[in-house]
Amino acid sequence: MALETVSANKAFGGRHEQYQHHSDVLNCNMRFAIYLPPQAERNPVSVVYWLSGLTCTDENFMQKAGAQRIAAELGVALVAPDTSPRGEDVADDPDGAYDLGLGAGFYLNAVRSPWDKHYRMYDYVVSELPGLIEANFPVSEKRSISGHSMGGHGALTIALKNPERYASVSAFSPISNPINCPWGQKAFANYLGDDEQLWRQYDATELMLSSDAKVPALVDQGSADQFLAEQLRPEALQSAAKTTGYPLELRMQEGYDHSYYFISTFIADHLAFHSRYLMSDS
Repeated sequence: MALETVSANKAFGGRHEQYQHHSDVLNCNMRFAIYLPPQAERNPVSVVYWLSGLTCTDENFMQKAGAQRIAAELGVALVAPDTSPRGEDVADDPDGAYDLGLGAGFYLNAVRSPWDKHYRMYDYVVSELPGLIEANFPVSEKRSISGHSMGGHGALTIALKNPERYASVSAFSPISNPINCPWGQKAFANYLGDDEQLWRQYDATELMLSSDAKVPALVDQGSADQFLAEQLRPEALQSAAKTTGYPLELRMQEGYDHSYYFISTFIADHLAFHSRYLMSDS
């Protein structure tokens, strides 16, 4: 699969690069960003995949989180895909709303028309993108996954559904129980239809209640997040973890909101958390 370089910059002794490629899974051209730490010049490094939230692209995390310095110190690569398929023939919310369509792929495989033609972000993140990264860059098959808001939902559900593929998972302000919040209900009804059993397959709280394998999980949630009560529902996730004994550490951070100021404050904790599991021999 051919990669087209979009940009390349040196940062903290490593390389931040953007690429475009055709995605067979999504049936469109896609873009991703990768940060390779200086250690990748000598040996393959492990990877933390980052999934961004509503309205974002591959650029938000790489430009705002301040993660490259920490990744360089720890010797891990960062990969950030876009948040949805893109292109002139890719379906979008008919009203132009921000929470469906472009920039709002919800990291699932749509089954309803017109979304099913392109909106298969779950397969893209789980299979196609890692295959592309591992075939073209000096990285190992050791992976962790993280994300914010809609991307936190994606990271948690993907890790819970594929525990053999990820050493650890973390999230900032995740949509923890989408079957019970307006963002999730709108997206799931459009992408997945009326089958609520299918909805549950993309709900982190529901998956945590039924999970046998345990991927270590860290979640940070700001107490001043404007979406906390209506959309995010971290208490549901915490309750599920207590019920099943799931290894979840959920930290409420006093006074922090939903922004990248919050993410940049605690991103070092998250990358250090992932590094511990990625460097483990188990």
